Amino acid sequence: MNDQEILSYLNFLKEGKIRLDLVPFERLLSRLGNPHQAYPSILVGGTNGKGSIASMIAAILINAGFRVGLYTSPHLVDFRERVCVNGAMISLQEANTYASQVRENGKSAETYFECLTAVAFLHFKAQHVDWAVLEVGMGGRLDATNVVSSFLSIISNISLEHRDYLGSTLRKIATEKAGIIKKNGICLTAATQGSVLDVFRAQCEHNHARLLQLGKDFKIKIGENSFFNFASPELQIKRLKVALPGQHQIRNAALALASIVELQKRGYLISEQNISSGMANVRWPGRLEMIQQNPCVVLDGAHNPAAISVLCQSLPRLYSWRRLIIVFGALRDKQYGVMVKKLYSLADQMIFTMPSTERAAPPEDFLPKVLPEKVMVIRSPLDAFRVALSNATIHDLICVTGSLYLLGEIKRHCNTIK
Repeated sequence: MNDQEILSYLNFLKEGKIRLDLVPFERLLSRLGNPHQAYPSILVGGTNGKGSIASMIAAILINAGFRVGLYTSPHLVDFRERVCVNGAMISLQEANTYASQVRENGKSAETYFECLTAVAFLHFKAQHVDWAVLEVGMGGRLDATNVVSSFLSIISNISLEHRDYLGSTLRKIATEKAGIIKKNGICLTAATQGSVLDVFRAQCEHNHARLLQLGKDFKIKIGENSFFNFASPELQIKRLKVALPGQHQIRNAALALASIVELQKRGYLISEQNISSGMANVRWPGRLEMIQQNPCVVLDGAHNPAAISVLCQSLPRLYSWRRLIIVFGALRDKQYGVMVKKLYSLADQMIFTMPSTERAAPPEDFLPKVLPEKVMVIRSPLDAFRVALSNATIHDLICVTGSLYLLGEIKRHCNTIK
């Protein structure tokens, strides 16, 4: 395929439905030579923080001299962001080559996510990676990434999401997420709900796996200026700092560090200097990412109530402003009513908009959740962003949030005009 053909092919696959069935994907991988079996993998699942944790683990391993494939989703601007080796995106030529193999062997029966997952597996094999760090897409048990035989599974936290697919209760969602816990493996989690932990314990017992919990089996202590200490029976490190902003990233960092401890216990040489350097240099776009100053513009991919709560806590800790202008758009299947109410209590002005996807919720649907005096509806994301910029002074803060699709449009626009 040429450049336009691969984009057309991927856009065609986007029109298809989500498939919660691993059998067709496993058959595809078998025809491709089972590339996912060529290297060890680490699975990172949960509701929020998956991409941050995966990027931290990858950054530490890269600093320790390993060749690391990182697979994440969704992307913001370019689909190739999802597939990286040692920080470098897959080239368009390589993506074309592997997507052509997928199309030929899948006979166009694969889904969008399955195609890109297979592309990642093929690329990592060709690049001879030492490790693949894989962010789970949706759920876990039937997610395409779950075909790997990882001994280490991370489940960051659990909140209500994708209820049409995963179930309407925390217990049901936790059951799907716990599907990434492997036989004789290890599961690390920062989840705190009793019902969720009961599910994890039962799955670990069934699979003869070990469950390690933040606050019980490994701990953090947050100090001044976002420095923190990490402690487990095998490793104690003081005055660490993670480059990603927000105190919630320290909890994510704890899970990444606990993962590194498990690798150290298996003989992998990863020093404290590798850990501190990796944490200090990790990058993960779209998470409290400041893209300009005067006025300050922050992009945050919070797309569920739990993530919006973290955003509302983090903004006052990290920034000061005269007025806070929030540009918000969300997808139909999200709890946008709860999200809007949380943001409304913090904002001085809100601009409701509509990401350019068929899954987007009409911004007019947000209006019954708030009072009208500090709200505008501008359907075009770029027009909404331009109005926010024109309304802001150098002392104001603009925050774009609610959907990664929305963030991608704004980033693409800003990259174009730079």
